[in-house]
This record gives sequence, structure tokens and C-alpha cells, in this order.
Amino acid sequence: MLSNTLISLFERDLNKVIDELNLYQSESNIWQVEGNISNSAGNLALHLVGNLKTYIGKEIGKFDYVRNRDLEFSDKNVLREKIVVDLRNTIVIIKDSLKSVSDDDLKKEYPLLVLSGKTSTEYFLVHLATHLNYHLGQINYHRRLIEKY
Repeated sequence: MLSNTLISLFERDLNKVIDELNLYQSESNIWQVEGNISNSAGNLALHLVGNLKTYIGKEIGKFDYVRNRDLEFSDKNVLREKIVVDLRNTIVIIKDSLKSVSDDDLKKEYPLLVLSGKTSTEYFLVHLATHLNYHLGQINYHRRLIEKY
């Protein structure tokens, strides 16, 4: 069942985001930007939490959540431990939201128009998994660039 695979991938990659954040030697480096890189690792992590809690937790799992997308990119110096807790909570929300999603549910139209056109829930969830992986790579690159290793 695809929903089990997606749960596994979301959990794996969100745990990798946590690992990346914990690898920063200096917590303040999580918020640094350099050169043409305009998003810090901290802001990317906040963005992932907001994105996944909105599109999976709220829309599929019916969790109460109000997103402030602008704050995901403007908030600074949130404690690393708070972000880690938020990421771990997001994993739980994703598991709870997707555990009862059937293959038939995945074929249905996703309830919101987010991309350029309507999509199936399956397509949109795969999109969210690749979006997470894209930002995970950015966070990894950011850490190595800022901390010079």
C-alpha cells in the first residue's frame, strides 16, 4: 500500500532533517545565510513543518492547524530543540493522517488546488515527499557551507 511507503519516507526524511539540525556545531549557524542563499536551515525546517502540517495534517488528517507561511521564512532564532520537537510532532501527525488512507482514497482528487492544476491525492503526496527531500538537500548543503565541512 502506497500510504505505508509514504509514511516510511516522510518519517525517514524528517528524521534526517532532525539529524542535520543536530549536526550544526553552533546553534546560531542554523539561522545564517551567505551569498545568494536566502533561506537558512532553520527557516527551511519551519517551512517543512508548516507545509506538511497543512497539506497532510489539516487536509487529510483533519488536525486543527493554522499556517502562517510568511512566518516560516521570517522567524529567526527559534531554539533548535523547539524545531526538533515540531518536526517529531509532524512525524506523528503524518503517521496518524495517512495510516487509514486507502489506495482508493489516493486515487481521489486532492481537496485543495495547490499546484497549477488539480491532482490526485496520490500525486500530491508524492509531490510533498519530493518537496521534503529537496529541502533536506538544501539543509545539508547549508550546513556544510556555513560550517565549512
